Amino acid sequence: MPLLKLILSKGPCPTRRRILLVYLRIIIAAPLILIASHAGAASVWKVTSGTNALYLGGSIHALKSSDYPLPAAYNRAFDASDRLVFEVDPKALLESSKGILKAGEYPKGDSLKNHVDPRTYDYLRRVFKLLNIPESKFARYRPWFLSLVLQAPALHGMSETLGVEEFLTRRARANSKPVSGLESAREHADVFLGLTDRQSEAMLLMMFLPTQRSKGSTGDEIARAWRRGDADTDTRIMVDEFRSFPSLADRFLSDRNRKWMSKIEGYLQSGKTYFVVAGAAHMGGPNGLIALLRARGYHIEQL
Repeated sequence: MPLLKLILSKGPCPTRRRILLVYLRIIIAAPLILIASHAGAASVWKVTSGTNALYLGGSIHALKSSDYPLPAAYNRAFDASDRLVFEVDPKALLESSKGILKAGEYPKGDSLKNHVDPRTYDYLRRVFKLLNIPESKFARYRPWFLSLVLQAPALHGMSETLGVEEFLTRRARANSKPVSGLESAREHADVFLGLTDRQSEAMLLMMFLPTQRSKGSTGDEIARAWRRGDADTDTRIMVDEFRSFPSLADRFLSDRNRKWMSKIEGYLQSGKTYFVVAGAAHMGGPNGLIALLRARGYHIEQL
């Protein structure tokens, strides 16, 4: 079954739920999907406070087989850690799948046409017609949900099963290493569920604008930044994607970074060594995790 028809099909489907939940994680850092090409160096840092240590890893959520093996620093940080932390616990994310899918669909009697500009709706009708998706199917869903569908990694030659989190999850399972999340499944979903109609529409429209994401020179810039572990450039490129809607950049990045800080500091003081892995765009910039930790007096060493 074609990917878009699988996602927009009606009725229960475990595969459909799993695909959409992976995309839910991916969409927050969607511009970073392009980073992965021939990545040769890692975005991994060691954070210390006295004798306490923690590792931070910048993630790319979907990769190609040619991107393997991952840079050695990821395995070094994993081996040196007692516990692994992602943005959200993968198990909790799967358990909440039914609620997230339901939230992406309008209640009976309502539809996308009532929540977006008529010009946007007309454009989407033409786009989905080209994809052989009837209006009766796509009109049931909220704009942010449609954005997830259209950002499917498979449409960009990537695989979510090859992403950094999936690789580390397999290693954690093989080594019986505990895995947890910076956010609960509900908190993670609320990044989308709390969007206003205007924000949700903007998130979808950004996919059709001739932004820097589609320009080869920017793709090269992202890849170079990833290879040299340049977190500031990775973050800047993602923030630039939202330059017309800065509230989205705050919602997806800065606000979440600040909320995570209390947990990260707790990990540092726990007596255990944690490896905290989040999208690469969370690491750099003045509101990134590295800057926030450095401002609180922690020593940061890039591996």
